[in-house]
Amino acid sequence: MPVLWLADVDKNDIPLVGGKGANLGELLRAEIPVPDGFVVDARTFREFIEKTGISEKIYSLLENLDVEDTEKLDAVSKEIREIIENAKMPEEIEKEIREAYRKLCEEEGEEVYVAVRSSATAEDLPDASFAGQQDTYLNVVGEDNVVKKVKECWGSLFTPRAIYYRVQKGFRHEDVSIAVVVQKMINSEKSGVMFTSHPVTGEKLCIIEAVFGLGEAIVSGLVTPDTYVYDRRSRKLVEVKIGEKEFMITKQDGKTVKIKLDPEKAKERVLSDDEIDRLIVLGELIEDHYGKPQDVEWAIEKGKIYIVQSRPVTTIRDSDAEIEEVSEEGKILLKGLGASPGIATGKVKVIFSEEEISKVEDGDILVTTMTTPDMVPAMQRAAAIITDEGGMTCHAAIVSRELGVPAIVGTKEGTKILKDGMIVTVDGEKGIVYEGRIEKKEKPKPAVASVPVITATEVKVNISIPDVAERVARETNADGVGLFRIEHMILGLEKHPMKFISDGEIDRYVDLLYEEMKKVVKAFYPKPVWIRTIDAPTDEFRSMEGGEDEPIESNPMLGFRGIRRDLANDEHFRAEMRAIKKLIDEGYTNVGIMLPLVTSPWEVRRAKEIAISEGLPLDKIEFGIMVETPAAAMIIEDLIKEGIDFISLGTNDLTQYTLAVDRNNENVAYLYDETHPAVMKLIERTIRICKENGVKTSICGQAGSYPHVVEKLVKIGIDSVSANPDAVQKIREVVARIEKKIILEKLRKL
Repeated sequence: MPVLWLADVDKNDIPLVGGKGANLGELLRAEIPVPDGFVVDARTFREFIEKTGISEKIYSLLENLDVEDTEKLDAVSKEIREIIENAKMPEEIEKEIREAYRKLCEEEGEEVYVAVRSSATAEDLPDASFAGQQDTYLNVVGEDNVVKKVKECWGSLFTPRAIYYRVQKGFRHEDVSIAVVVQKMINSEKSGVMFTSHPVTGEKLCIIEAVFGLGEAIVSGLVTPDTYVYDRRSRKLVEVKIGEKEFMITKQDGKTVKIKLDPEKAKERVLSDDEIDRLIVLGELIEDHYGKPQDVEWAIEKGKIYIVQSRPVTTIRDSDAEIEEVSEEGKILLKGLGASPGIATGKVKVIFSEEEISKVEDGDILVTTMTTPDMVPAMQRAAAIITDEGGMTCHAAIVSRELGVPAIVGTKEGTKILKDGMIVTVDGEKGIVYEGRIEKKEKPKPAVASVPVITATEVKVNISIPDVAERVARETNADGVGLFRIEHMILGLEKHPMKFISDGEIDRYVDLLYEEMKKVVKAFYPKPVWIRTIDAPTDEFRSMEGGEDEPIESNPMLGFRGIRRDLANDEHFRAEMRAIKKLIDEGYTNVGIMLPLVTSPWEVRRAKEIAISEGLPLDKIEFGIMVETPAAAMIIEDLIKEGIDFISLGTNDLTQYTLAVDRNNENVAYLYDETHPAVMKLIERTIRICKENGVKTSICGQAGSYPHVVEKLVKIGIDSVSANPDAVQKIREVVARIEKKIILEKLRKL
């Protein structure tokens, strides 16, 4: 039987129906919504080439072929495909295909449009997953056309890219066969690709890319799609990036056509929140079913979501792998989406079609509008890849990650700005192209190798002095910076912040902030760094040049400090935001903004308005608050409604404000107790409500260094603990011990 129905196959049938067919059958069996269809199995292709007598001729042409000789490779490919397409299909095979197609039509009561899709028996495997290996034909209708396209799919087993790939991967041509999936066509209004987890880091960040119309536009990289990032841990949509979708591909009068979108439609958001939620549910079901992150193709027709393909993500880097960095930043020529990590320097070669791939030599930087499957040989030779169009799921991004080649996509104007022969350095992690040659940063090797302690609860570090950040990052291996106090570096400047502003030197002040902040953000990249905006009392500012105008307060700790100072003098807050924006513009999206001494939703609302007005992309970075007043703890629900991503418990201030104890007053110091029941109740309440609303929780006060407090916090479910550098290792060990204890107690109860 040359034909098998999708409902009758599963993941164990790869040798028979190929990776695509096996995955679709497996998904159907798992009750995932997959369009119905059948598979012309891989045995049928072998029967076809044997019965027609073309087998020997095909494989003799491939014998000793130099795949690096592009012209010879193209000529052999063309000859083999003509041999296959001109050979007459055996009558019994053709009859089976026609009958299966008619049965598919009976369900609809009319001739149906189908997608005829290649499914090679060596594709979509854990160690062999390449985008666009063989051909797919959309909107095929009629028995004659289905039979014709099945033969063309068989021929696509011998495209130049497929031949080259097999040689590079070490597959013998004779060992690879091809099945063909014939599946009802979804005439999608919306379609795209979803990575159920981050395709590089493996984090539980679901990345969805979407376009209007058929998915061909997104996979081929013909348009820059919308990108939606959903944090599966906090159950929140954390980033929405609207792509300018100049056109859509759709079915019209039985043909696949490209339709230009009007400017308003081009900038319209493709997916609603509800559609994203439904996609996430399906994605998680598929990932759970297979037990590993998946690369899922989907389509939406008349409001219903269909899954049209799923394959394992094979590009997640080892958690122990070192992230490459440039030793120093140079002049930035171009920015885009960092699609495949790594640093590479080389000579630019701009190409616009497959005919030009011979221009690209070993170690060149390949620059093009968008790569195609036929460019794979050149991509293999390139040191890095840069494209004008595309997103995280386009051909260039997927293939580059598979090859381990740094790549930047969606630059819009790479082919215009970069010229042949230019020497550039590509940072595929941050999505930045620098002018000239910049060496990779040498990472010092640790003197003694030790087994790292792994905890589910993150252990971060508090930083005050930027100059020690690199050493602290290296020695503590902290999971990020839970508190970066910038007032310490500001107090070390030559004059009061407001004097810089009154002297007309605000740009200089912004640069000073940016340079110091960058030392910390760069040292910990890509781990998060939560920057707390200025929080120093008036008496500390008074001694600075220009500080004579600071008000004299009887209790500065209860006075003009924290966010209330910045909103009263919003010129300073704007300076802080501009410094942070400079970091983001350089690709450092690992920053978070943290507001101190919040007591009112209005403060959060106003701070966000200012940040947005200064151009900060709050959909790309985290925005949060300190909870260090009883007011903040008691109205945490209202503060969450203003749209915050995280909170950090400042237990030092929370204790003194709750117990009416000045921590600097020796007369009452004995009453100062961060573990007082009232303080702990406020902490527990805050964490519980934040967890219910998907807001991350952390602690950066001294209480986070007490094992018995940490134990309570971990049991409540705090996401991270931030400690001073000398305590990070101790706290990590405490957290690890507590987590094991919690697991052990649960096991004992069972």
